[in-house]
Amino acid sequence: MAYHHWAIGLFLLHIFYNNLCNCQSENYFDDSAPSPRSYTPDVGLLDFVYHNHDDMTRFLRTTSARYPNLTALYSIGKSIQGRDLWVIVVSSSPYEHMIGKPDVKYIANIHGNEAVGKELMLHLVQYFVTSYNTDPYIKWLLDNTRIHILPSLNPDGYAVSKEGTCDGGQGRYNARGFDLNRNFPDYFKQNTKREQPETDAVKEWISKIQFVLSGSLHGGALVASYPYDNTPNSMFQSYSSQPSLTPDDDVFKHLSLTYANNHAKMSRGVACKSATPSFENGITNGAAWYPLTGGMQDYNYVWYGCMEVTLEVSCCKFPPAHELRKYWEDNQLSLVKFLAEAHRGVQGFVMDTNGAPIERASLKIKGRDVGFQSTKYGEFWRILLPGIYKLEVFADGYAPREIDFMVIEQHPTLLNVTLQASKRNDGPYNNYRPVSAAQQHYRPQPEREQGFLSSISSGFNSLVSNIFG
Repeated sequence: MAYHHWAIGLFLLHIFYNNLCNCQSENYFDDSAPSPRSYTPDVGLLDFVYHNHDDMTRFLRTTSARYPNLTALYSIGKSIQGRDLWVIVVSSSPYEHMIGKPDVKYIANIHGNEAVGKELMLHLVQYFVTSYNTDPYIKWLLDNTRIHILPSLNPDGYAVSKEGTCDGGQGRYNARGFDLNRNFPDYFKQNTKREQPETDAVKEWISKIQFVLSGSLHGGALVASYPYDNTPNSMFQSYSSQPSLTPDDDVFKHLSLTYANNHAKMSRGVACKSATPSFENGITNGAAWYPLTGGMQDYNYVWYGCMEVTLEVSCCKFPPAHELRKYWEDNQLSLVKFLAEAHRGVQGFVMDTNGAPIERASLKIKGRDVGFQSTKYGEFWRILLPGIYKLEVFADGYAPREIDFMVIEQHPTLLNVTLQASKRNDGPYNNYRPVSAAQQHYRPQPEREQGFLSSISSGFNSLVSNIFG
């Protein structure tokens, strides 16, 4: 009975606290919320055709100049062959972070021959900027979120890819022949692949901006695939295809279903070809599909607490351009609704007793052993489904805290945490040193792959990757 009274009291306090923020007065997760309006591109600026790197650069620069209050363009680095890795921010605050409001991102074309995602990103940019003053939903999203869009992470691979090629590996890799989605540090297994400038640029980028939510767009299948992509035991991983579930499996399934259910076809789970798998409800755990080492979505999640989902948006990797309009219509609502999920769960600030922000405080939801950290402004976010949770907060020089809170469906819970400075007699907490998110949990030890069996496993993985994306 005491617990019941505590829960009711917490709920009422939560409602009172959240009503103080009028920007969250509407339920943006309700299916009855207004759908985005129709979109007709400015064909003089952007049509449903494929754009080479120069064309893409021209569009991004023109859009940034035309909409200076909604966009900002920057490069996170260069490809092997010297092409800029452009990112365009779309937000009502494009040039600076909005305190208390999340940063999210989309990355496309990590495999150069998977070209649909790249064009979807360009149209998403134009859709956002042209709808801001006419669509209340888009205005809310851009007023409360900074959206970073990287249309092509592998421009060198794209340059040698061929329109109309649905399968195969030509253009998949970067100019040195590396698969960029196998080139990140891995949670389960040491990745011995030589680091590439494109992936180094992404690692540097996400170390500076605390992204809450991310989508990586691919082609070759029609499914939303979520972490983990790898498994603790990898000797026969290609043949077992067992799920490898994160502590946030409920959230990742929800995010994947958000994309699939708002897509015109994905949730049907229809196989692209008779010889390829079908996916129940249009989603899959990555390792259950086929395991891989060095994937980008696992790296985002384990190292930085960013929820990333891999979005396979086309059965054909590089379909004819006349089909692009249909791909946009299929994905438009999904692309928007997915980003809005960054506003689900809990968010707030970690402060000291003087109200000053505490940077790099280590946070964790009890029972979910993948941690996250506060920003230089003391901000934190965590996507969670409705329920009652316990937040654990640690920071160097401060006494740890545990705080109970509730998440409801309609809007995020606002939770501010004040930490007390630790003293010499604080016992074991006095010498506490917070660690990075990637170090906060037990690292399973994979079985050692050796010789012939390792070669068979690696070869099979490469074959599956080339077929499915």
